[in-house]
Amino acid sequence: MMPRITLLMASLHVLLYVALALRVVLHRRASRIGVGTGGDGTMALRVRVHGNFAEYVPLALLMLALLELSAMPAALLWTCGGVLLLARVLHAIGLGGSPGYSFGRFAGTLLTFLVLLAMALAGLWRFVVVYTL
Repeated sequence: MMPRITLLMASLHVLLYVALALRVVLHRRASRIGVGTGGDGTMALRVRVHGNFAEYVPLALLMLALLELSAMPAALLWTCGGVLLLARVLHAIGLGGSPGYSFGRFAGTLLTFLVLLAMALAGLWRFVVVYTL
């Protein structure tokens, strides 16, 4: 079975990842910052947005793929993948604009945690119902 939904969702997330990485690279180049953030607040923020994405998305996509391979309903997979993408866009916009509180940062973080929790619970449910009963 080919995890088609995960393939599409992963591809969309990779495009966002590359966009976030390009923001870092372009600012690094324009500001002539070789390694690290060079004490530049904008660079630090862009690095953090990119890093936060890299910290959460791989695990979420792995869970999505495992759920798809375990034959979870497509509606659940589409919802989780779509909400994750929305969450990461909101988070990137929110944190990318300000290091303090913003609706995008809050909503993106909350949705990321909720989708991770939902996928973990779905995986546990699938394991218990299908593989142990």
